[in-house]
Amino acid sequence: MATPEFQSALKSYSNVKSVIIAGLETHVCVLQTALDLLESGYEVHILGDGVSSQDTQDRHYALERLKSSGAFLTTSESALFMLLNSSQNPSFKAISNLVKDYKADIRKHPEDLLP
Repeated sequence: MATPEFQSALKSYSNVKSVIIAGLETHVCVLQTALDLLESGYEVHILGDGVSSQDTQDRHYALERLKSSGAFLTTSESALFMLLNSSQNPSFKAISNLVKDYKADIRKHPEDLLP
């Protein structure tokens, strides 16, 4: 749930129109927070690889509900590059290298991925 304190803090940044969410228990915390933010008029982006639930079915249906409610489902990599806006961003090369290193590490240790 997007608490009143959180909503108030978010509103203090008048230029913020979108929110990126990652978190645990997709079907409870992430779902309620995202729905509250959508209701308040924010564009909500859910990192599909940044949310989880103890039961994969709970995660699946929460993401379906969020998508049908107007949230955008994306990945952390996609969100990172969207925030950079273009390859001309001074941080582009560093972020690109982090992503490449992460992918190489995952290929070496796929057991570290959540189901």
